[in-house]
Amino acid sequence: MDWNKIYRSRIVSAEEAVSVIQSHQRVFLTGNCSTPQVLLKALVKRAPELEDVEIAQALTVGPADYVAPEMEGHLRVNTMFISDNIRKAVQEGRADFTPIFLSEFPLLFKKGILPVDVALVHLSPPDEHGFCSFGVEVGLTKTPAESAKIIIAEINPQMPRTLGDAFIHVSRLDYIVPVNYPLVEVTMGGKGDPEVVERIAQYIADLIPDGATMQMGIGAIPDAVLRYLTDKKDLGVHTELFSDGVMDLVEAGVLTGARKTLHPGKIIAGFILGTHKLYDWIDNNPMIELHPTEYVNDPFIIAQNERMVAINSAIEVDLTGQVCADSIGPKLYSGVGGQLDFIYGASRAKDGVPIIALPSVAVNRRGERFSRIVAMLKQGAGVVTTRNHVHYVVTEYGVANLYGKSIRQRAKELISIAHPDFRDELTYQAKQLNYL
Repeated sequence: MDWNKIYRSRIVSAEEAVSVIQSHQRVFLTGNCSTPQVLLKALVKRAPELEDVEIAQALTVGPADYVAPEMEGHLRVNTMFISDNIRKAVQEGRADFTPIFLSEFPLLFKKGILPVDVALVHLSPPDEHGFCSFGVEVGLTKTPAESAKIIIAEINPQMPRTLGDAFIHVSRLDYIVPVNYPLVEVTMGGKGDPEVVERIAQYIADLIPDGATMQMGIGAIPDAVLRYLTDKKDLGVHTELFSDGVMDLVEAGVLTGARKTLHPGKIIAGFILGTHKLYDWIDNNPMIELHPTEYVNDPFIIAQNERMVAINSAIEVDLTGQVCADSIGPKLYSGVGGQLDFIYGASRAKDGVPIIALPSVAVNRRGERFSRIVAMLKQGAGVVTTRNHVHYVVTEYGVANLYGKSIRQRAKELISIAHPDFRDELTYQAKQLNYL
């Protein structure tokens, strides 16, 4: 097979490529920092010619002209995780949200529950054997793309070549659009009260043993935790995503993966959010392996990592231990993501440490403060991690270990880590509910 000949024969412009998309089709869109910007721009330009094209996706980063109000009736997003750039469209009813565990997201497409007509992907240039890497986004893209009837690929020399189960041969690509632009950068820090974030991070770091394998969710708190691990030994990573902090720990000799019980010596992930420095570091790096999310996030795979530590965030936690992480009351905000995949996986691992972390208070736009430890979740709030799954809950006021505890014991533990300004009211509410 002369893959070079195949490659050259399938090169087209972005406009030619998206011309194959027809009304009433479903288009899978790769996301995160891998969002194919040139193809997406061409599709938005063509949108007025189309009717009811569904764009199925998880999380995208960057501009989202494809969910602008004028796209209504032409393009409609169906997302399985609500990112910042499409939240308004979902909340206004101009885009759809489909709840799903991240571990099962790719299987919706593979099993034909959501058949894919066209996949838009973003790849590295082919190697000497004709294989392109999915680069910084393998987990949520590889399986849906391979399930599509037609694959349209941006080929970008600035996309790092990541290793693992991360490749697709050029013969599988129907249309190839050469591009050359830098990937979007995402930094994890800088959100929330820095003092609160640092105190939470310190408490979490104390829970992490030497030789632990870690999962870090999205946000400032998981990123901050990494800065407090420099005195640990032989840490490892098995996570849906990682950012620059992991690179720093590897370079410091702390993160070696030497004591991992699954994929020793390897950093296992589904996708990467970070800076260009990180993208350069992961390029052809044999320590890094990216795999489809149905593998990385499978709780029964995760549980094979001894000393598995899962760090995830929440919007609010009630006094029984129910964790809301995807909505503010009935208003959809994000999604389940990989939280329960990893909380359950870590809980099933030998010496596992499942952690939910959140600041003790929230402040609304009017400057009003609310406790995030609550007697009852807001009406309509979604339960992501059930009271049966929860183990550790951490705020800037300490650690509550709820596992094996009665409702009365849980209420006491959670009130003790709530903000002091709200403890009396929470105690009163707990008594009214017969929790205390």
